[in-house]
Amino acid sequence: PIIKFIKETSSTQVPISFNHWYNQFILRHYPEAHWPVHITSTVSKPENIYCGIETSPGYMPCCYIQAFGEIVIGDYTQIAPNVGIISTNHELYDTRISIPSKVLIGKYGWIGMNSCILPGVTLGDFTVVGAGSVVTKSFPDGYCVIAGNPAKIIKKLDKNLCVPFKSKFEYRGYIPAEQMQGKKHL
Repeated sequence: PIIKFIKETSSTQVPISFNHWYNQFILRHYPEAHWPVHITSTVSKPENIYCGIETSPGYMPCCYIQAFGEIVIGDYTQIAPNVGIISTNHELYDTRISIPSKVLIGKYGWIGMNSCILPGVTLGDFTVVGAGSVVTKSFPDGYCVIAGNPAKIIKKLDKNLCVPFKSKFEYRGYIPAEQMQGKKHL
């Protein structure tokens, strides 16, 4: 029931409200996404997106998530407003040709406001992307803060200080995480 996930996600990083549910499933704003999407955000091809626990790309206002290629985002990764995640680029000499390239974002990440993650990028666990950054290359080892255009490591994080927490109720969008067990992950 609707009330159950509203109540159980109320103290999480991405609480689901009645308005989220209503906009998506009654007004039909991205009903194919199994996570809440803000009415001002754009999510192309949500069926190509795998979201971890408490991860909702497009939850914040004005995000642009383009998943013509696959996008995988790990558990508890937060995405700020006006973030772009793009998994397809055009062929340089013939822009009619699209080239998909998987984007992988690890667990416990944080993508700052106005950042853009480009096709083919892999970000490891505990990667913080500074506001306004353009991420053009991968940082698969994670445990770092990256920033700039193009993004580069500005600080390495001490792995021993990074806290891999869990919420009491674990949801992948509107669906309890245990119900998603065994489902295809991208």
